[in-house]
Order: sequence, then C-alpha cells, then structure tokens
Amino acid sequence: MSGGEVAGILVAVFWAILVSFLAVVLVRLAQTLKATTKLVADVTEQAVPLLADASTAVRSAQTQLERVDAIAADVQEVTSNASALSTTVASTFGGPLVKVAAFGYGVRRAIGRKTGPAEPPRTVIVGRTLPSTRRSKRKG
Repeated sequence: MSGGEVAGILVAVFWAILVSFLAVVLVRLAQTLKATTKLVADVTEQAVPLLADASTAVRSAQTQLERVDAIAADVQEVTSNASALSTTVASTFGGPLVKVAAFGYGVRRAIGRKTGPAEPPRTVIVGRTLPSTRRSKRKG
C-alpha cells in the first residue's frame, strides 16, 4: 500500500465517523422536534378551551361590575335622601324640642326654688376647682 492509499482510507474512515455522528445528531434533533410538535399541539388543544373559559369569566365579571355600579348608584341616592331627611327632621323638630326642653328645665328650677331651701349661688372659675361647702364643714 502506498501512502496515498493509506491517506485515502484514513479520509474515508474519518468521513464515515463524521457522517455517523451527524446521523446521530439528526436523529436526536428529529426526536426533539417531534416532542416539541406534540407539546405545541397539546398546549393548543388545552389553550383554546381555557381562552374560551377566560372570555366567559371576563364577560361575567363585567356583568357583575355593572350590577355593582348600579347598586352603588342606588346606595348613593339613598344616602343623599337620608341626609336630606335627617336635615329636615333636625330643622323641623330640633328647634321646638330644644325650646320644650329648656322650658321644662326652667319650670323644674322654678318649682325647685319654691319648695326647697335656697342655695347660695355658686361661683364658677374656669380651670380651677373650689372646695365645696360640705367638705369644709366636715373637716372643720
């Protein structure tokens, strides 16, 4: 065998190893692509119903939000009506009730002065406490 023939055989062997290696890589790549294709198909099959369910949920949420908005508007109207009613009642009955209470207090004081002993007038100083006459009598 000559050197050219040996070199040709070596090139052929390396070429066969390279082709075998590339064949293995291509087979693995084909398997990976099959698995990826199957995964994408499964995801697509599951995603379509999920998107439909999500769309239904969003529509339902929109309907509920519209109902809540209507309820909130009604509550606001009821609150304003209650506030107006409260103001009306306070202005209608508040003044006369205060006057009646003041009159009743005045009558009680007048009756109390006629029937009971006269009390000495009290002096009130804001921010100070004065000893009462009873305490001073007990101590003394």
